[in-house]
Amino acid sequence: MKDLSARGRWIRVAATVICGVLLLGGTLYGGDDDFPFGPFRMYATGPDPNGDAKDTRVEGTDVDGRTVQLTEGNSGIRRAEIEGQEGAYVSTPSRLAEVADAYASHTPGAPPLRSVRIVVRWHGIEHARPTGTYHDQVIAQWTRP
Repeated sequence: MKDLSARGRWIRVAATVICGVLLLGGTLYGGDDDFPFGPFRMYATGPDPNGDAKDTRVEGTDVDGRTVQLTEGNSGIRRAEIEGQEGAYVSTPSRLAEVADAYASHTPGAPPLRSVRIVVRWHGIEHARPTGTYHDQVIAQWTRP
């Protein structure tokens, strides 16, 4: 093996210092978007041991009055995509019409949806254990005109 040249050592030291400064700055001032140089808060914090646990689902009501769970299989839209844009759906519920359209294109033989809603089920948690209680909250709803 050959020894590293002076230039090679200088490049490695400079790269290490730059990465160290980025990591320190990201840790002190960064957020999730700065990963890997900022903290990934999802793994850096824990939930409230007495706070309710959120479980989001999307459901629709077809023209026959039946409730349909909207999943990736029957709509092509993953739950994570809905959760990631939850704020946009809450502020503009008419966007849920796109979910109804996706359901119609993925399940052509099914009755069309009359309405689509995002429902959050809040599971009760006490001392980091489920209590067995829950309540549902509709956070966004669209109804076909």
